Amino acid sequence: MERRSFLKKAGATGLAAAAVSAPALAADAPTIRWRLASSFPKSLDTIYGGANTLANRISQLTGGKFQIRVFAGGEIVPGTQVLDAVQNGTVECGHSCGYYYVGKNKAFGFDTSVPFGLTSRQQAAWMYYGNGLKLLRELYAQYNIVNFPGGNTGTQMGGWFRNEVKSLADLKGLKMRIPGLGGEVMARLGAVPQTIAGGDIYPALEKGTIDATEWVGPYDDEKLGFYKVAKHYYYPGFWEPGPQITFFVNTKEWAKLPKEYQAAFEAAAAEVNILMQAEYDAKNPQALVSLLQKGVKLHKYPLDILKAGQKAAFEMYEEEAAKNPIFKKIYTDWKKFRTLEHGWFNLAEASMESFMYSNRK
Repeated sequence: MERRSFLKKAGATGLAAAAVSAPALAADAPTIRWRLASSFPKSLDTIYGGANTLANRISQLTGGKFQIRVFAGGEIVPGTQVLDAVQNGTVECGHSCGYYYVGKNKAFGFDTSVPFGLTSRQQAAWMYYGNGLKLLRELYAQYNIVNFPGGNTGTQMGGWFRNEVKSLADLKGLKMRIPGLGGEVMARLGAVPQTIAGGDIYPALEKGTIDATEWVGPYDDEKLGFYKVAKHYYYPGFWEPGPQITFFVNTKEWAKLPKEYQAAFEAAAAEVNILMQAEYDAKNPQALVSLLQKGVKLHKYPLDILKAGQKAAFEMYEEEAAKNPIFKKIYTDWKKFRTLEHGWFNLAEASMESFMYSNRK
């Protein structure tokens, strides 16, 4: 039997079995309805869509007994207040990024991505098979939250610039929309970081209020039209090598769930964590081709910027570790894991990819 045909039939059989067995398993279970506050607008269909995938899969796995209604950023609370809403019980769960909350504790950065950190695969390895999930749950427990990995974009792009940046000196005084720890690194390099909501970026860039902005990658960036007012597109986004999105669940609400519902939530979240990355990997290349056809000019960050950025990032980590015990605990484990991962990926992945990409067939 052809392999593709076999897999298709096997998958259909598995789904059919789940559809039959799930309602029977949930027959005597309670009907539960939750609300999920997303940090993202519906226009970011891949990221926002992750929450819808979670809700749909949980409903399927529980025979419709466990329903989650998804609300876009701003519909219940602003996108950067999702953690607070879950912590306080305003909603039972949320979908957000840990690094939105580095103002509360810089250690939240490790839940999403920190400059020159882990790629998406390395982040998943640390979370699931290293100490990442365990350590971050200790942090989130202080905020009445249980956290679950819930998606990744892969390495992001380095931003849109009105003018070309040829060296580290060109960053001095440059106004760039870049929040969080990435913004702190850019500030150390001489730039002036700005925090601007997604909907306000384009007019700010068009008017020259800012000189540059970072966002996500080709698929999402093209929809916002940055290429119309800033033709220089830089890579890589060294502050976000593998940004993970996270599902937040209120600790008390989690404890109330039947074990079968908890298992359904965990399984659905893991599925989202895989599918989101796959979707971006499929859509970003197509969008990049489209952008290049529209006159976008690609640039790799100059080496002096990358080296200075890496130096500034690790100086920042060491400074924070000296005064923040939970940051130090997470950072110490993360750094050790990162060293091992980089050694392995450099040996196997990077060598193979370097050959293939430079010897295309």
